[in-house]
Amino acid sequence: MLTLPPLSLYVHIPWCIQKCPYCDFNSHAQKAALPEQEYVARLLDDLRADLSWAQGRPLESIFIGGGTPSLFSAAAIGELLDGIKALCNLHPNCEITLEANPGTFEAARFSDYQRVGVNRISLGVQSFNAAHLERLGRIHNPDQAGQAAKHLQELGLVSFNLDLMHGLPEQSLSQAMADLDQAIALQPPHISWYQLTIEPNTQFASRPPQLPEDELLWSIQEHGHAKLLAAGYQQYEVSAYAKPDHKSVHNQNYWQFGDYLGIGCGAHSKITLADEQRLIRCEKIKHPRGYLDLTKPLRYRQWQIDTDEMIFEFFLNTLRLRQPIAKQLFEQRTGLPRARADEALAASIATNLIESTAQEWRVSEKGYLFLNTILDQLL
Repeated sequence: MLTLPPLSLYVHIPWCIQKCPYCDFNSHAQKAALPEQEYVARLLDDLRADLSWAQGRPLESIFIGGGTPSLFSAAAIGELLDGIKALCNLHPNCEITLEANPGTFEAARFSDYQRVGVNRISLGVQSFNAAHLERLGRIHNPDQAGQAAKHLQELGLVSFNLDLMHGLPEQSLSQAMADLDQAIALQPPHISWYQLTIEPNTQFASRPPQLPEDELLWSIQEHGHAKLLAAGYQQYEVSAYAKPDHKSVHNQNYWQFGDYLGIGCGAHSKITLADEQRLIRCEKIKHPRGYLDLTKPLRYRQWQIDTDEMIFEFFLNTLRLRQPIAKQLFEQRTGLPRARADEALAASIATNLIESTAQEWRVSEKGYLFLNTILDQLL
């Protein structure tokens, strides 16, 4: 039977200084002054329209992503957070994350973001190698990245994260490990370390760069994983490593198939309607011009998640976590009997990619190497 899970809020700010060639997110290059006041007002209208979906639950976390949210002033972010607090109940320890880029202009704002309520910043470093940053279309340099991270360390935030990519064009094992060494030396409580992939409808997809061969990618993954563990980080998700007590609340809610409200251009929501025993999704209008048009509805489309889609999405998220999956959680988050999942996972269980007991499923060490195979077998 469906029960109400925890609730998070995602806020999308779609503007960037320029579009990176690997990025498939809904982001738009800044071509004029940002409409901060108009956009914040529209975001709060968006949230107000969706408030009934909260169903009395407090927000466990707020994540302001993009795009580059740190292009917005601290005053605008403060106005947004004040508006959210006026409309919603917040958990006493609500995690409030802002994504930022490490240019010096934005780094100078970090203390102001903290003052208006942000308690966690996710810094998009991606690499500490100048040549790799240039190939990735990043506009900061290695020194700016290091200085921004040091500034975050000094602020005493609840937590901060460094985003770092590997498997970059023409990257060697030693270069990937040098990036990790520099990140670890900055002592972030959380490191997101993930492999660059070529996504459709990106510049890299139309003009693919030369990426490392599979054997080198495996070597980078193995050496990097060992290095992070030796430095005291715990891998709690495929690409997320954290010091004790610094796992991301927001990301864990996603990966445990919790609920989230999404406001802003192209944002998605996933909501449990326990009284109706169904799950729904909603997508907001994608382009900033349409989103800011007061004559247009904010919701682009809304639909009910069907059974097959629900099973796939539950495991698409939960399989990423480096912990067992309780069968009771499956029943609570989908409203389906655990036997439906056992049936869907039968091929992966038979090939020892997943171990099944009466109470839980556990991905085997072999299974973590073939997560895509497990997901393909669910389709």
